[in-house]
Amino acid sequence: MDTVFALADCQNFYASCERVFDPALRGRPICVLSNNDGCVIARSEEVKANGVPMGAPYFKWREELEEMGAAVLSSNYTLYGDMSARVARILRQEALELERYSIDEAFLTLPALSKENLWRVADRLRRRVLRWLGIPIRVGIGPTKTLAKIADENAKARKRVGWGNGVYVCPDEPRRKELLKRVPVGDIWGIGSAYEKKLHEKGVGTAAAFRGLPDTWIRKEMTVVGLRTAQELRGRPCLELELVRPDRKTLIRSRSFGQRVKSKNGLRQALAKHAERAAEKLREESLVAKGIGAFITTKRFGDPPYYSNSVAGSLQEHTARAAPFVRASRRLLEPIYRDGYGYKKAGVQLYDIRPSRPHQESLFGGPTTGRRRKEDEELMAAVDHVNAEHGKGTVQLAASGLPEKREWTMKRQKKSPRYTTRWDELPVATAR
Repeated sequence: MDTVFALADCQNFYASCERVFDPALRGRPICVLSNNDGCVIARSEEVKANGVPMGAPYFKWREELEEMGAAVLSSNYTLYGDMSARVARILRQEALELERYSIDEAFLTLPALSKENLWRVADRLRRRVLRWLGIPIRVGIGPTKTLAKIADENAKARKRVGWGNGVYVCPDEPRRKELLKRVPVGDIWGIGSAYEKKLHEKGVGTAAAFRGLPDTWIRKEMTVVGLRTAQELRGRPCLELELVRPDRKTLIRSRSFGQRVKSKNGLRQALAKHAERAAEKLREESLVAKGIGAFITTKRFGDPPYYSNSVAGSLQEHTARAAPFVRASRRLLEPIYRDGYGYKKAGVQLYDIRPSRPHQESLFGGPTTGRRRKEDEELMAAVDHVNAEHGKGTVQLAASGLPEKREWTMKRQKKSPRYTTRWDELPVATAR
């Protein structure tokens, strides 16, 4: 069956999620902050129009945000992740296949219908997501993923000036060439700043000019990756949907602290929690790991002194159990800890990762017997089930300390409730 690609892109996703459950935020400027309420990582259209840049330090823009009456919120990734999964479930109702590209974008394939029928399918999806979830989305459609990305940007630009409803179907030649003449070469998906500079030096400034370059030059100067991009712009699919996640090489868990941590015990607890969460992620992806590294660092800028260090080690066997990684993190902290510093961040990195299928570690077997390994897997499965039913952290290792006594907890003073995943944070409706 002939197919085309569509990119479904949630508009101002974090701000839209917040507006779904708090009607008072509709029409009001919104910005969402990063971990520890440090920088702006999401902005509503109103905030963008007032010139607040992405990544802006909150303390530098606090007065401007207050003057425009903006609602400033801490990031609520539990809510955003759950809403993203719900959007994906609706998209799958029309998609032949779907790839969740990011938390607010998904590629999908659709039958190669006429342009009018593709528009109707995309508009139906857009209306359904908006009606069922309250999340506005755009849909761009093209014969390749790269052209679908350009179609999405065109739908965004048209809607900004009041044209269209957020759906755009990439035209056939020669109108497609006219469209690509209006796309700066630096805006092409996959063209970074270095390649943009190289193309400008050659006098290439648009997507249309880039796709017209000789293949030999593109391959020599931009490798096979650049050639694939050019082929995609010519309407020849070279990038398929990633329906199976590529094999993970490493896994990092880290967070900045809400305040400086000066005690070794605080760092032990933080590393233990990161190790526990990393093991949980391994189990979610049916992986096991053997290598683990730990790092600690003070704040690079600001008051001295600055100190940062890391160390790596290895377990006796591949595993996804939390306890061995937690014990290893505590052991690794000893040689790198220095007294007298105020630490701002710590984390663990797992490596030597492979799928969790049965595997003999050595000629004579690993230190864990088959029966013991099965018992450990059943225990971890039970823990994961309880945490999925009652919320993350319901069952956890004591090594990470009691939540109310953690000096290293991340600061999120403006976080909204987790409306969709916690019974005790459900919105309350009052009848008068």
